[in-house]
Amino acid sequence: MATTSLRTIGRSVCRVSRRGFSTSCDDKLVQPSSKSTNLYSAINQALHIALETDPRAYVFGEDVGFGGVFRCTTGLADRFGKSRVFNTPLCEQGIIGFGIGLAAMGNRAVAEIQFADYIYPAFDQIVNEAAKFRYRSGNQFNCGGLTIRAPYGAVGHGGHYHSQSPEAFFCHVPGIKVVIPRSPQQAKGLLLSCIRDPNPVVFFEPKWLYRLAVEEVPEYDYMLPLSEAEVIREGSDITLVGWGAQLSVMEQACLDAEKEGISCELIDLKTLIPWDKETIESSVRKTGRLLISHEAPVTGGFGAEISASIVERCFLRLEAPVARVCGLDTPFPLVFEPFYMPTKNKILDAIKSTINY
Repeated sequence: MATTSLRTIGRSVCRVSRRGFSTSCDDKLVQPSSKSTNLYSAINQALHIALETDPRAYVFGEDVGFGGVFRCTTGLADRFGKSRVFNTPLCEQGIIGFGIGLAAMGNRAVAEIQFADYIYPAFDQIVNEAAKFRYRSGNQFNCGGLTIRAPYGAVGHGGHYHSQSPEAFFCHVPGIKVVIPRSPQQAKGLLLSCIRDPNPVVFFEPKWLYRLAVEEVPEYDYMLPLSEAEVIREGSDITLVGWGAQLSVMEQACLDAEKEGISCELIDLKTLIPWDKETIESSVRKTGRLLISHEAPVTGGFGAEISASIVERCFLRLEAPVARVCGLDTPFPLVFEPFYMPTKNKILDAIKSTINY
């Protein structure tokens, strides 16, 4: 199946869920061969295509053989066989270690960590092996065929151990890429790009959106570029930057701000490492203000890196301090989740404060 770039054809589409949970409109492409698809089904499509187009591709992890806890791998083992889609022991370190070895032999290893909260036992394998494999040999060998999928973020009832957003840990590691999609269309195209990228990638999937986000998704094979942020809403007064499920919350804040005469430019970073500094800088030079929002705790979150970089590049153009609306510096709570989350109202208040500085 021929690979198609989404930049070449099509018109824009708005993503609106069955429950009225809106995400932003984007200039992505819808063809007659598109159909309404939720995020987990888009992930499933991408994995089908990856396995079908590359006989060296393998999918493995805890419970993936029967479809996984979120059903993202449904039907893969039946179609491609248990030698290419298979369960592993409950050992995250072993899953990633196996994936590194498989990728080092020239294969496409797609490893699933059942929840991002449980990726920490594999931290040494990711940070000290996968990220450095190419460099320790002077590029004589590598494990660039490794892609690590992990559901991350809030889900409404996950509590301490099923709601974390650990992306910032991995953004401190040269040698790997970190990618987070915001929608089904993005998830499919970005995941295929990650699987085919010559570097190891950690691909975090916003589990809040697995069934909530629904949009038209092309059924064919396509890829979206990594390390390119996207302006999904143009504005002139303030720049908002986020990723993953937080984009839909930020868009709602932008709509409410617009009612009060504030024009917000909203940017989806998509790839956190290496991130697209130029797009963010260009927007901030235009608006003079920046707000960053993510679910992870504010201290040491990736928003701090964005803030520092933009201050270095745009200091004389800033009209106000960079604002961050993020999770709290506490373990992710259960019953107090609504107080922890960076909500629409918190973002709207920060937009007004920044504008009125």
